[in-house]
Amino acid sequence: MSESAQSLQQLKEKAKSSIDHAQDKLHALSRDIWSCPELAYQETRAHDRLVDYFTQEGGWDVEAHYKLDTAFRASWGPRSSTPNGPVVRVGFLCEYDALPGIGHACGHNLIAEVGVAAALGLRGALQDAPLPVPVQVVVLGTPAEEDGGGKIDLLQEGAFEALDVVFMAHPSKEDALYLPCVAEHDVTVRYHGKASHASSYPWEGVNALDAAVLCYNNVSVLRQQMKPTWRVHGIIKHGGLKPNIIPAYTELEYYLRTPSRAELPLLKQKAEGCFRAAAVATGCQVQVEFAKNRYDNMLRIPTLEQLYQANGTALGMDFTVDEEVLANESGSTDFGNVTFKAPGIHPYFYIGSDALNHTEEYTHAAGDVKAQFYTLRTAKALALTALDLLLSPELLERVRQEFTQAKDKEEKKERALLRTLTEGGDAAHS
Repeated sequence: MSESAQSLQQLKEKAKSSIDHAQDKLHALSRDIWSCPELAYQETRAHDRLVDYFTQEGGWDVEAHYKLDTAFRASWGPRSSTPNGPVVRVGFLCEYDALPGIGHACGHNLIAEVGVAAALGLRGALQDAPLPVPVQVVVLGTPAEEDGGGKIDLLQEGAFEALDVVFMAHPSKEDALYLPCVAEHDVTVRYHGKASHASSYPWEGVNALDAAVLCYNNVSVLRQQMKPTWRVHGIIKHGGLKPNIIPAYTELEYYLRTPSRAELPLLKQKAEGCFRAAAVATGCQVQVEFAKNRYDNMLRIPTLEQLYQANGTALGMDFTVDEEVLANESGSTDFGNVTFKAPGIHPYFYIGSDALNHTEEYTHAAGDVKAQFYTLRTAKALALTALDLLLSPELLERVRQEFTQAKDKEEKKERALLRTLTEGGDAAHS
């Protein structure tokens, strides 16, 4: 083994040992977050618990309420360039919001624990270590992943400007380097009609429920012409007050998803046509309101995935090769938006249960002590992957190049689709 390889291996052992040394505190942190689930933008207790953790740990520069009320930033290492060159900033992200009614059914308490543990492991390895570049370890607490998109808010506030690479990991029912994370945009559709007695003089009313039903059916018919990779799913949130009153107001909520953000405008255009056609047919007024934040798809960085797979395999992970899972088990996350700002990785990890995310069974599994081994193993794999990059400037440069290529490819698709939309609009009005 070469001297550099031996040095890297020693640092990796220090990282793993640092995480093991903190395991009881980390478990308590995760359990405290799990036992008090809080919804998006309301994670005050989780925020305070995480801030207290880093404050008590010592050596961390902690910023509470960082740009958002329930976000935070903890950093260790030099803030600015040193005689050895510019600082390389490695970010670890924590999520900690829960789901309504079923608590931490997506395991965000474990995401928070992984982010904290990986940062502790990397710091433990880097202390007093000779490095080719100065390094700052950054932990960002990112609220509101389940609803609203806290990372997107933080991006708009410049929170990710200085980060060179970003890590997080998400609990699942298998270990996977990547699962399809698609672009998504929420939309609320509101119909305004006119109330009237439904039996005595229904002709005086304008039925907003009819508009909602037509809207729902229009979208269902649209699915025949949708690409197989597109998804539209929605609910009627308000359908009226009483059967004998012509509904004057109805409301629907839809999620629109496409494999990449480049395709999303086309699906949005088609869906909005369905929404507005229902208003025309019934004589209602319609409001179509898209959410302020759009979730982007995730840009993949092959080198990061390869390094993580090697480290995870060495730690005993068994990464799924099930093509059905890898192709179809899709969701959306605001981490996708982060990957358009900095190269990142978002692997999934097994927690000792076959329960499915967003179920009561998964809530139980996320709080079970059995999940701890798998959670800390994942944190170690992230910390070791960061060390691979930091000890090899060539690998870090390769990651940067792959990020630029992936972003350029996506932006090229967006420009091509924009031309298609523009030409289609011109043709429709000719």
